[in-house]
Amino acid sequence: GPREVSAAGPPHDSLLSSRSGCPMNRYPWWKSLILAIAVVVGLLYTLPNFFGEAPAVQVSSARATLKIDAGLVPRVEQALGAAGLKPDFVQLEGTSVRARFSDTDTQLKARDAIVRALNPDPADPSYIVALNLVSRSPQWLAGMRALPMYLGLDLRGGVHFLMQVDMAAALTKKTESLAGDVRTLLRDKSIRHGGIQRSGDTIEVRLRDRETLDKARGVLTDAQAEVLWTDAADAAEPKLVGRIKPEAIRNVQQQALTQNINTLHNRINELGVAEPVIQQQGSDRVVVQLPGVQDVAKAKDIIGRTATLEVRLVDDGAEAQAALTGSGPVPFGTERYLERGGLPVIVKRQVLLTGENLTDAQAGFDENQQPAVHLTLDARGSRIFRDVTRENVGKRMAILLFEKGKGEVVTAPVIRAEIGGGRVQISGAMTPVESADTALLLRAGSLAAPMEIIEERLIGPSLGAENIAKGFDSVLYGFIAIALFMCAYYMLFGLFSTLALGVNLLLLVAILSMMQATLTLPGIAAIALVLGMAIDANVLINERVREELRSGTSPQMAIHLGYDRAFATILDSNVTTLIAGVALLAFGSGPVRGFAVVHCLGILTSMFSAVFFSRGLVNLWYGRKKKLQGVSLGHGC
Repeated sequence: GPREVSAAGPPHDSLLSSRSGCPMNRYPWWKSLILAIAVVVGLLYTLPNFFGEAPAVQVSSARATLKIDAGLVPRVEQALGAAGLKPDFVQLEGTSVRARFSDTDTQLKARDAIVRALNPDPADPSYIVALNLVSRSPQWLAGMRALPMYLGLDLRGGVHFLMQVDMAAALTKKTESLAGDVRTLLRDKSIRHGGIQRSGDTIEVRLRDRETLDKARGVLTDAQAEVLWTDAADAAEPKLVGRIKPEAIRNVQQQALTQNINTLHNRINELGVAEPVIQQQGSDRVVVQLPGVQDVAKAKDIIGRTATLEVRLVDDGAEAQAALTGSGPVPFGTERYLERGGLPVIVKRQVLLTGENLTDAQAGFDENQQPAVHLTLDARGSRIFRDVTRENVGKRMAILLFEKGKGEVVTAPVIRAEIGGGRVQISGAMTPVESADTALLLRAGSLAAPMEIIEERLIGPSLGAENIAKGFDSVLYGFIAIALFMCAYYMLFGLFSTLALGVNLLLLVAILSMMQATLTLPGIAAIALVLGMAIDANVLINERVREELRSGTSPQMAIHLGYDRAFATILDSNVTTLIAGVALLAFGSGPVRGFAVVHCLGILTSMFSAVFFSRGLVNLWYGRKKKLQGVSLGHGC
């Protein structure tokens, strides 16, 4: 009669039934469906990597106050149409518009046509029009977000910089700002002192007597939580010594590093680099990798560019209004600039404040829950701002951003009342997105601390192409060698193992493409290593099936027991290897981290393909044969 056969391992991996004493290996329909879906999805998301790259023109903003949106797409299309050029497509991608072409000749003509249309004044360009490369993938694949992996610096060529941030300068700047705040606080509280000076990273406050010292310590401790105030033990006169707390020092350094990275991102957009790598390394270094960029001098110029922030008063007098309408000259002592919307503004030449007085800018909301920008000024800036706003209530104040000698008005709010305390709020007709953009411009207009390039490398495109070819060949030849060995040694089971290995490679590339990972040489090395490690699971399975056959077990039962009993060993070996990969991922950086990402993903995909997919193939081939006499496993099996 009917009987059930049980064995060690997961009982749900295969359905065993018998009507004539012969067990059969079958997957339930839903498991087969999952395998089929996994293969189809893997094919779809791996496919874009085989189309290569096509020449393209990328249009991005040349000004910090000019945003790129969908409205630029028809302008680019119109410029190309007027020049008789037909692109494959023109579309908005992130903060730039890209137009793809079939060949480089059309690409060069398109760049010239777009430059003429968008930058009528070459001396003052509004847009950066750069040559670039984009994937040749069909639009229907791109519509499914099926995009190729990015190629790293070592595969595509480009420029590598390692930059050192001067943390001592950032700390000195913070200490000077705090010293100014101390002076203002003591004056506001009518506490007389004998002098305030900064000595290294400490602030010294000389006082007249112990009573005044105690009072000053209470005021300063309450107002400056990030500073630790202590009495100077060996001083001849009462003196308070303030030191920035260790956690506050770490915050200052991290903020300086973050602001520098944000500023570098803004500047590198001008180079038209598709996927720049700008990341922190250690506590005070920044790695900048620009794939595809070969002009080191231009890259250095843009990275080291200085942007300055200025606060001036707007001239709304009769002469200024006449100058705006074009019926009169610009009044003496004023200049004409453009606002973000393109409207002209007449501002006075006198600079009230600079970006050095601005310590922070954050987007938020005002008391009426309308979008606003909240600014924080240092002590000197607070004092100047209070005096300026008291004397100019009802007038407009312009905040200008200068880059490469060109200035633009970021915002020009009306002064409603005297503003003291160093906290300024800019509100009005703005959206949350505009308030966030304005805060970013004000905050990241310049570097928080000086940076020095301490390492520089240039990798040519020909070397990158050679690396790609060698990396691809290493994976291909490794796969062929493994396939030949497996088919020769394990016959049909070796073919199943090879197909499973192919699916493993397919799924790994598909997942990396979905993640939009950047493929580097260490990543290719990890793929080659994963192939060798993945086949190990199938070797264990095949040998286990052989042992069962040699012990006299029936073929169907041998297949079932071989897969189930090998599973625990495969799981243990992969988990231990995964632990090592996670350690590399957690503590490594740069190339090591890139290797670890591919390594960990490859272990997970190999578990799926080696155990579940190869068993699906075996079940499909042998599972429906009721009276199976033998299997093709080599060595007489």
